[in-house]
Amino acid sequence: MRVISGSARGRQLATFAGREIRPTPDRVREALFSMLYSRRGTLTESKVLDLFAGSGALGIEALSRGAPHAWFVDSSRQAVQTIGTNLERCRLSSRATIVPQDIWQALPGIADAGPFAVIFADPPYEHDHGPRLLQEADRLGLLAPQGLLFLETAASDQIPDQCGALHLLDRRRYGSTLIHVFEVHGKAQA
Repeated sequence: MRVISGSARGRQLATFAGREIRPTPDRVREALFSMLYSRRGTLTESKVLDLFAGSGALGIEALSRGAPHAWFVDSSRQAVQTIGTNLERCRLSSRATIVPQDIWQALPGIADAGPFAVIFADPPYEHDHGPRLLQEADRLGLLAPQGLLFLETAASDQIPDQCGALHLLDRRRYGSTLIHVFEVHGKAQA
């Protein structure tokens, strides 16, 4: 796995093995960032939140492409160490905050740093975290106006088209993976 574009382009990212780790493949990350750029344009003023961060590849890609700061949330000790290694490898540590905590405990505190222009969420497929994550993101106001929330799930997962103020903007399938793109309803996209 490598950084696709930006200041850290081509840098190899460390990963780790485990039952619940499932790195987003390069081709899916490339498609995700293509969707992001077509809807938001530049990331230079975009605060980024990477939930269930794993190796940190999505948040690191955003930092490499110009996001000023990214928050990485994961409760796994291996994930936290890997994210730190990858940030150092890409020389992006000064623009990152790692939150080594269970996501459900971390979100209320993270909300104080928001709202976020871009939220990536790649929860373990077998736990059906998607609907709960949307509820919490809506309740806490995590997503900024004109912001985008990218939720990666198994193709078989049932994700609602609306959750409070969050409305589905797009849904794309990549093999056994679905990417759901949400926005705050009623706000014009940049």
